[in-house]
Amino acid sequence: MFGASIGRGAMRIINAMVRGLASAGVHPNILTTIGVCINVGCCVLFGFGEFFWAGIVLIVANLFDMLDGNVARLSGNVTRFGGFLDSSLDRLSDMAAFLGIIIFYASNTPEHSLLNVTLAGVGLIGSVMVSYTTARSEVFGVRANIGFLQRPERIVLLIIGALSTVPNSASFFANRMPQVLWVLAIGSLWTFIHRMFFIWQELRKMEAADNK
Repeated sequence: MFGASIGRGAMRIINAMVRGLASAGVHPNILTTIGVCINVGCCVLFGFGEFFWAGIVLIVANLFDMLDGNVARLSGNVTRFGGFLDSSLDRLSDMAAFLGIIIFYASNTPEHSLLNVTLAGVGLIGSVMVSYTTARSEVFGVRANIGFLQRPERIVLLIIGALSTVPNSASFFANRMPQVLWVLAIGSLWTFIHRMFFIWQELRKMEAADNK
C-alpha cells in the first residue's frame, strides 16, 4: 500500500510536469536531446568513479525519457521522426552508461578489473542486440517486447549498482556494481536469445499462414 502511494504520488508529479511542458510549448524532441546529453554526463561520472552521482544523473536522465513521449502525445507533436529519434538516442544513452563503467574499470586504478570490463562489454553488446532484434522484427510485423531483462530493468539495475558502489571502500555492501554487471551480462544475452527464438517462431507461423 505504501509503495502504491509513492507510485501514485510520483505519477502526479510527472503528469504535472508533462502538462507544464506541453503548455509552455516545449518540443518533445528537445526533451529527448536533453535526456541523452545528461546520459553523456552520466558516462563521464562513471568514468571518473563518481558512481553515486552517476546514479543520480541516470535517474534525472530517464525522467526526461518518460517526459518526451507523454509531452508529444499531450501536445499533438507525435511524429515518425520523433519516434525514430527517441529510439535511436535511447540506444546511445544505454551505450554511454556502459562505456563509462568500462572506462573506470579499465583505468589504472586499484579497482582495475579485466573481468568487470568484459562483463560491462558483454552487457553493452547484449543490450544493443536486444533493442536491435526488436526494431528489426517490427519491420516484418512481429512485436518482440518480451524477455527477462528489457530496457527499464537494465536502467534500474544500473541505478542500483551505481548508488550502492563507493570506489576504494572496503565494505562488502558498498561495491555492488560487479554483481550488477554479472546480472546485466547474463540477463541481456539471455533476453537476446529468448527474443531470437520468439521471433523465429512467429516468422515461421507467418510463413506457414502465407503458404496455405
